[in-house]
Amino acid sequence: QVELVESGGGLVQPGGSLGLSCEASERFGGAYVWAWFRQVPGKEREPVAAISSNGNADYDDSVKGRFTISMDNAVRTMYLEMSSLKFEDTAVYYCNVKIFQKPPTMSEYWGQGTQVTVSS
Repeated sequence: QVELVESGGGLVQPGGSLGLSCEASERFGGAYVWAWFRQVPGKEREPVAAISSNGNADYDDSVKGRFTISMDNAVRTMYLEMSSLKFEDTAVYYCNVKIFQKPPTMSEYWGQGTQVTVSS
């Protein structure tokens, strides 16, 4: 069982920057995909950005050019650097990882969520 612990949420003004981190309790074997999701009350959780074990990153159109996802396998941590933040970026941000192993199986884990509030 992999545990994911997020940190770095908080309050930021529009146009500001904020960084999130997600640390895993153990290393992963096989292929995997890290991702950030976000959710606002009354809406479904939506994907924001993802990065695979081969380093390929993908972003939702709403954050392209403003958010950067990265990972550091040495410390089992994924990051989300957010800049030019907008009111509509306000949400609870969740860390997610999907781990693909033989025979094939897929295991999925979620963090507890961290609040990001963009407000003046």
